[in-house]
Amino acid sequence: MVSTAPSPTQGIDQTLAGCVVLITADRRSAELTAALTRRGAVVRHAAALGMIPHIDDAALIAATRDVIADPPDTVVVTTGIGFRGWIEAADAAGLADDLVTALQGARIVARGPKARGAIQAAGLTPDWVAESETSAEVAEVLLDEGVAGRDIVVQHHGAGSDGLDDAFRLAGARVRSLVVYRWGPPPDPAAVAASVRAVAAGEVDAVAFTSAPGASAWLDAADEQGVTDQVVVRCREGSVVMAAVGPVTAAPLQARGIEPLVPDRGRLGSLVRLVVNHYGGLEALETVAGPLRVYRGAAVLDGRVLPLTPTGLEILRLLAHARGSVVPRDQVLAALPGDSRDPHAAEVAIARLRDATGSRALIRTVVKRGYRLELALP
Repeated sequence: MVSTAPSPTQGIDQTLAGCVVLITADRRSAELTAALTRRGAVVRHAAALGMIPHIDDAALIAATRDVIADPPDTVVVTTGIGFRGWIEAADAAGLADDLVTALQGARIVARGPKARGAIQAAGLTPDWVAESETSAEVAEVLLDEGVAGRDIVVQHHGAGSDGLDDAFRLAGARVRSLVVYRWGPPPDPAAVAASVRAVAAGEVDAVAFTSAPGASAWLDAADEQGVTDQVVVRCREGSVVMAAVGPVTAAPLQARGIEPLVPDRGRLGSLVRLVVNHYGGLEALETVAGPLRVYRGAAVLDGRVLPLTPTGLEILRLLAHARGSVVPRDQVLAALPGDSRDPHAAEVAIARLRDATGSRALIRTVVKRGYRLELALP
């Protein structure tokens, strides 16, 4: 599992400073990682599925030549990545211009905004977009219109055609199927297994999903590791947040009783903004030294990422969780490495924490009892 540490001087802002975000996607994970780390997040990567592109190049090119020679009435585009892959494969074979020309006369149906974006990038205009991003909506609309006698090309997504081919054939259409890629096993199964255990153990703040098959595969891994119940509990108590790029991706999570964050638009940028806004909108602890937020991997005080050791971060987490109440000295000692019961060790740790925060007034020693954060007056 790969980790990327945040830099206090990096990027746009540090809203996600110290937040540990798990990315479960393989494709475009670098883009998603960059967008999150620019905002201070610590990113872990465990692709729940791999992608096998151009599963049969010869068959794909043959099907492309057939579409050019005999243009269809209707084209159903199920995924942006699949449509882009088709255009790229045609371009490699010197057929891209002919393919785009052949599709210009067809009615083009997009299964969601990502498919629409890929269609537009190819210089084409979709005639209708399924806002629910489901094949069921595509089938319902086209079958209600009537497809008997029509020639329909269906570009499959990684999980297959979802019954579109059979439904259209039974309704009297001629259907040509195009398989551009398929989902495969995860590149690193051990990383996926470790990732579900980490979420269950409370080591992760947020998990990002970009496809329904990927979400299902990650949940299956949680089942195999026997930690699904712990993951669901952490989601319900708010200690970990699941974020899905769209409603279709969210469905496998919702079926397990997990309600993820879902952006209004199915874009990676929208997903990142949603996570940023979620953490940026969380209530900060108002202290005498400014607003304080403590995440898994860092703490932010008055907009500054604090230079804390793991021990210092854990002690500050204890103090923040107490929200101004006294944290007994024994609890502070328990957070220190080793088994020391020496009250002086606690005093030294608190002194170092005060130095790291830059505020001597932030942490108050309560004689014979322990320590507490000094909160701002309401």
